[in-house]
Amino acid sequence: MKKVDFDNGTITQNIVQTALPMLAAQIISLLYSVVDRIYIGRIDSCGTTALGAIGLCFPIVILIGGFTNMFGLGGAPLFSIALGKNEKKKAGRILNTALRLEIISGVILMIICELFVPQILSVFGATADELYFSVPYVRIYLVGTIFIMISTGMNPYINAQGYSTIGMISVLAGALSNLALDPIFIFLLGLGVNGAAIATVISQLLSMLFVLKFLLGSKNEYKILFERPFSLPHAKEIISLGLSPFVMQCTNSMVSVVCNNVLMNVGGTLYVSVMTIISSVRQILDTPILAIAEGASPTISYNYGAGRQKKVQNAIAVTAVTAIVYTGLMWIFIEKLPLLFIKIFSDDAVLQQAALRPLHLYFFAFVFQAFQYCGQTVFKALNKKKQAIFFSLFRKVILVIPLTYLLPYAFKMGTDGVFAAEPVSNVIGGLACFTTMVVTVFPRRHRFRNRR
Repeated sequence: MKKVDFDNGTITQNIVQTALPMLAAQIISLLYSVVDRIYIGRIDSCGTTALGAIGLCFPIVILIGGFTNMFGLGGAPLFSIALGKNEKKKAGRILNTALRLEIISGVILMIICELFVPQILSVFGATADELYFSVPYVRIYLVGTIFIMISTGMNPYINAQGYSTIGMISVLAGALSNLALDPIFIFLLGLGVNGAAIATVISQLLSMLFVLKFLLGSKNEYKILFERPFSLPHAKEIISLGLSPFVMQCTNSMVSVVCNNVLMNVGGTLYVSVMTIISSVRQILDTPILAIAEGASPTISYNYGAGRQKKVQNAIAVTAVTAIVYTGLMWIFIEKLPLLFIKIFSDDAVLQQAALRPLHLYFFAFVFQAFQYCGQTVFKALNKKKQAIFFSLFRKVILVIPLTYLLPYAFKMGTDGVFAAEPVSNVIGGLACFTTMVVTVFPRRHRFRNRR
């Protein structure tokens, strides 16, 4: 399998060679959750209710993703920097420590969540009808916690070595099986919502087995070695840098809970289903920009470790321009063809019409997402923990959550206020993050050590 050579080629080539397979992997990865929602929304007699119930499960799914990213996206930049410095033993220790962190946290999360699922979902705003669908779904989904944490969490280490195509294939193995198994378990076997969860767990298992096969294989230079001791210093480093993506995911979970609670009060169950659709559309539109950001991260980290200031600068510029162009085009597209996205998830005409205005409000300032992702990616790739963590908290906790309460109640905007909180935070948070990145990172270029 062809490997990306971070020592040679242009910055654009390195980013494209890494980002394209990651883009494909991100798109394929959407099938895990999006396909479930597409099928669930079309279950006869209960599709709309079930879709809203599954939407209330998002915070738990997001929380698992937060811990996964803490050790995956937190450790991968450190791994890349070590590779750039040619510190191969250190890179191997980081890889092995990250795997152990994924396993340990996965077991703990699965046990705690399994024990308290009904109570957790009730706090999220689930009614008795919604608990009927959501509790069994989550309990089955949690069985695959370790599977998804290893498959998703260890993928960045495959990409960081330049094997982004392998990373893509590992996601493809699970996603295609999910696509095939969903209709079998949901409709053919008549298991409904529970069938979607079973299909997801099986798919996650297949993806994990593929990742482990590569990381344990003889062709991989940086193998998983179970006899290698756990490294506490490296664990601290990984967790410290990983707090940024963890906080980002956890704040997403908090925002989901707050939005669902406020929507239930001011709009009812229908608008919880609307938010489920909008969150799903957001996942689709975020996928390419995430691929751009994560595709650039190994290039930035590797060249930072190698002391190549010009290449780091060029990589940041390429990332910013590409992300801004993409988000601008997508904003125009969704403004012109909103129903194209809404109809993916529901055939209910009432739900479709209810979702139109919220969709326009929510994505009004989507282009400013580019500034947020670019700034966050650079801070994380250069191991700037404080800035990465602060801006993870700033946009969601300091801006979105208060606005979600203030706009509907204090400003009497009702459901419009919940959906308007996102674009306001995008403008303020995105510009603040990007401006801080430019001011604090670029003037320090002279501190790079030129090793090549």
